[in-house]
Amino acid sequence: MKFALLIFSVLALVWLLRAASRRRVRPPDPGAPAKPPQAQAMLACSHCGVLMPRDEALPGRGGVFCGAEHRDSFERSHPSP
Repeated sequence: MKFALLIFSVLALVWLLRAASRRRVRPPDPGAPAKPPQAQAMLACSHCGVLMPRDEALPGRGGVFCGAEHRDSFERSHPSP
């Protein structure tokens, strides 16, 4: 009888601990809409014309560029006065 009571107590304790851990981490509400990504201005590379988000554009003397190679090439072919 003591052994059965001990097993029951251990199982009850495990069940309570699992229930408590599930309550801590709440899954996201499936009915709540996800936040859409924030729109950014698209800029054209001054060398090749490729469009890219403002955060990815590299500034240079002649405007913005898609990469360091295009910026360097543009600045070599258009020297500053």
